Amino acid sequence: MINYIWFGLMVISVIVGAFTGNLKAVTNAAVESAGTAVEIAIGLIGIMALWLGIMNIAKKSGLIKMLSRAMRPVSRLLFPNIPEGHSAIGSMLMNVSANWLGLGNAATPLGLKAMKELQELNPSDDTATNAMVTFLAINTASITFIPMTIIGIRTELGAANPFEIISTSIFASTCACVTAVFAAKMLQKVPAIKKSDPELAIAEKEEDDD
Repeated sequence: MINYIWFGLMVISVIVGAFTGNLKAVTNAAVESAGTAVEIAIGLIGIMALWLGIMNIAKKSGLIKMLSRAMRPVSRLLFPNIPEGHSAIGSMLMNVSANWLGLGNAATPLGLKAMKELQELNPSDDTATNAMVTFLAINTASITFIPMTIIGIRTELGAANPFEIISTSIFASTCACVTAVFAAKMLQKVPAIKKSDPELAIAEKEEDDD
């Protein structure tokens, strides 16, 4: 579906550019955007290597298991279908921790790894499970306690007090995260959406076989 959306946007851009006489500008923008995408991808390599390495150290040291146990009541409430002790819980915890510190780029590889591990529990290749949707909501609208990236930008631009946004950031991000998780949980109960749950379809099939 995403491929169709992007293709449609590209076609519309070319058509509008041709009719308005700005086709050259559209072409230049496409080339510049492609170059920016490559720069971002290369820039993420170092961050991915660093945080995946930290996560492996945390796993081997037992830190992930300790965090998983501490967060068990919350994780069971949010992700009831994930088996206890599954590696996806650890990856999600690391992703959430990075988001708490406002390290968006650092959280990206951890989020991708968590999604990959959640997909291992997904019986469908083209439909997300409730756990995947809930995690996406948490990741997208994550609570941010210390927005380090924004603080760094404010510091570079010479802000008098670059840390004054912390309280506002905590309030705004908490409201966003609570709303996102609530919406995800409520939508999961809508009959039309619940019908498409791949885990439910498998459970019903097993019942019919029995």
